[in-house]
Amino acid sequence: MDHSTRSQLLEGMVIPASPLALTAERKIDVQRQRALIRYYADAGVGGVAVGVHTTQFAIRDPKHSLFQPVLEIAAEELRNQEQRLGRPLLRIGGIVGNTKQAVAEATLLRDLGFQAGLLSLAGHSANSVDDLINHCKEVAAVIPVIGFYLQPAVGGTLLSYEFWRRFAEIENVVAIKMAPFNRYQTLDVVRAVADSGREDIAMYTGNDDNIVIDLLTEYRFPTREGTKRISIVGGLLGHWACWTKKAVELFDRCKTMRKESMIPREMLSLANEVTDCNAALFDSANAFEGCIPGIHEVLRRQGLLAGTWCLDPNERMGPGQADELTRIQESYPHLTDDEFVKENLDRWMS
Repeated sequence: MDHSTRSQLLEGMVIPASPLALTAERKIDVQRQRALIRYYADAGVGGVAVGVHTTQFAIRDPKHSLFQPVLEIAAEELRNQEQRLGRPLLRIGGIVGNTKQAVAEATLLRDLGFQAGLLSLAGHSANSVDDLINHCKEVAAVIPVIGFYLQPAVGGTLLSYEFWRRFAEIENVVAIKMAPFNRYQTLDVVRAVADSGREDIAMYTGNDDNIVIDLLTEYRFPTREGTKRISIVGGLLGHWACWTKKAVELFDRCKTMRKESMIPREMLSLANEVTDCNAALFDSANAFEGCIPGIHEVLRRQGLLAGTWCLDPNERMGPGQADELTRIQESYPHLTDDEFVKENLDRWMS
C-alpha cells in the first residue's frame, strides 16, 4: 500500500461492505452490481469492500464460482469511478479459509489491483494463537491486511487480547475492523493496539449496533510509554451499504465533533436512532437471521436491487422485518437517502 493510500486510511473514511446483486435466477446482475459501486462513489465514500460477509461468503462455493467475477467487476468499476471523480477509491477484498485458500485469495486480490485484504478468521476457532498468527503472517506477506473481528452470532471466532496484541506486531497490518458487537471485546482490540506501540494501524468500527458512539469516542490507556490515545477513525460497515449518502454526512459530523472538547447531547440521541435502524436492517429480533436480506430490501425499495435474493434460498428476511424497516423509514427520514437515489438511479443504471 503506497504512502498516500495509507495516510487516507489512517485519516478515516466511509467504507461500505458491498452486497451481491442477483437476478431472480440467483445469477449475478452485472448492471446492478456496477450501479451499486456508482452509488457508493457518488455518495462520497472513501472505498468499498467486496467479497466480505455482506457480499455473501457463498460466492466462493464452486457451484456459484462468483468470487473472482464479483471482484473483477468491482475493481474495474472502482477504477472507472476514480477516473470520473478524480479522486482515489480504496479497494478492499475479503479473504477467508485455511492458509492455502487465504493466500490464494490474497494473491488474486493483489493481482486485480486491490490495495488491502479484510482477513476473516471464521472457522478458525479450534486453532491456537500461534497457529492464527502464523496464518495471518502468511497472508500479510502477500497483501496489506485489515484484521477482522466478526461477531460469533454470524460465524465469527472469539479472539483474545493476546491474539490482537501479537497481531498488531505484524508489519503489513494496516487496519483493524472491529465487529464483535460487544464492548468488552472491542476494548480488547483497542487496548492491544495501544500496548503494541503501533500508531500506524487504522482503527475502524464494524460494530453496526454502535456506530456513532464508536466514531465519537477517544480511548485512553496507560502504557509503559505513557497514556495512549486512540480513536476509531472510520467505519467498514454492512449498515453503510444502504442509505450511504447519509452515512457519509453522519461520518463527517462525527469526525468534526471528535476534535471538539464537548459532544452535543443530540449526538447521543442520534446514536440511538442509528442503532434502532440497525436493529431493523440486521434483524436483531430474529438473531440476525435477515442481516443481509434486510440490506437488500432497502436497496430494492430504492430500485438499486431487483429483489432480496441470496445465494442460499433459505436466507431471507426474518418474521416482521419488513414492517420494522417501514417503521424505521417513517421514523427517521433524516437517516435515509431515498431522494438522492431517485435523482441518480437512471444514470447509475445506464
